[in-house]
Amino acid sequence: MSRAKARVPSLSLEPAQEQVAVQVLQRFLEERFELELGSFEVQEVLELIGREIAPHYYDKAIADVQTVLADRFASIESDVWALEKS
Repeated sequence: MSRAKARVPSLSLEPAQEQVAVQVLQRFLEERFELELGSFEVQEVLELIGREIAPHYYDKAIADVQTVLADRFASIESDVWALEKS
């Protein structure tokens, strides 16, 4: 059974999480690249990451969870078959 894949157009954070992410990204760009950007510019970079890059990480996480669940369900199924009385 195949499910139609609903594509998440962009991932977003809660306002407090977004504020922290902007600060972390702003500090990183300044310390690592000596690039001083304002909050508005860093917000745009963060939005780009959320729109273009984060969905790939999200999809990978979903695939990893599906693999773990498939293994768990197979184990449960095996345990149930072991309980069957012949």
